[in-house]
Amino acid sequence: MKVSVVVCAYSMERYDDVCEAVGSVLSQTYEDIQVILVIDGNEALFERLQSEFANQKAVTLHCNEENKGLSYSRTQGVKLASGSVIAFLDDDAIAEPDWIKELVRGYEEDGAIAVGGLMVPEWVAERPGFLPEEFYWLIGANYEPRLEPWTEVRNTLGSNMSFKKEVFEEIGGFNDQVGLKGNNQIQAEETELAMRMYDTFGKGMLYNPNAVVAHKIFEYRVEPKWLLRRAFWQGYSKRAIETLDVGRPDDPEQAFLRHLFFTAIPRRIRLFVRNFEIAKIQQIVAILLLTTAVGAGYLAGLVRDILSSR
Repeated sequence: MKVSVVVCAYSMERYDDVCEAVGSVLSQTYEDIQVILVIDGNEALFERLQSEFANQKAVTLHCNEENKGLSYSRTQGVKLASGSVIAFLDDDAIAEPDWIKELVRGYEEDGAIAVGGLMVPEWVAERPGFLPEEFYWLIGANYEPRLEPWTEVRNTLGSNMSFKKEVFEEIGGFNDQVGLKGNNQIQAEETELAMRMYDTFGKGMLYNPNAVVAHKIFEYRVEPKWLLRRAFWQGYSKRAIETLDVGRPDDPEQAFLRHLFFTAIPRRIRLFVRNFEIAKIQQIVAILLLTTAVGAGYLAGLVRDILSSR
């Protein structure tokens, strides 16, 4: 089973990170791999990476004529894929050596049509004490208790997911109206694709926590202002997805809210009372502020829809 891994990049500032990401794929214990490196409209970056990987037969490079955004770039990568499974890795992530091997297990042993894995934080910046683990998804890492191993989920994080090629052949590529592009911060292209997959095949994504990818957490990603802005756009994105004609029966966001208010906050209150840990109070404040920011984003999207329908 050949696996094509799509890595998208657009900024020269990420050059070293892109090289490390691609290198982590080329160093996999699983051998039948193709790497597709899509450069989003940056000719200088394309030429430099072309020179870097000139001797790597497993690496295919493509450059968009202009900046088209992440969703468009991923779809271009899918079109160039020769594997029967297509996986995705961000340009600032590092795959563990058995990543592909563990993804393939889901297809070979469980008959999955999509498999995703665990995202862990790689702290380039100092880990902030105020940031609750429940909101690590804002920085591109999993809050592990949210997902049960080897169960079907809606989707995993975008830098650690894979699909059978037939999924794309049946439902098409990513919706480039909901991916990151310039000032467009609607961030739910993976969710939208997974929901279309469920509508078509009646199956979700299999979660294997043994397929591990580390996501680099740079300094700007732990700044409160950035986190609040990110949370706002996550809420806005959720509303944008609801307006599309796709869906599936469960709603993981509702379960997450119940967990926050009935488990996460009470647990931190108990720990503060017992040990007077100031960080626990800071985390409670962060939970409330970030949840409010998500809600504000959702309401902003709702108001936009109401006004546009008049």
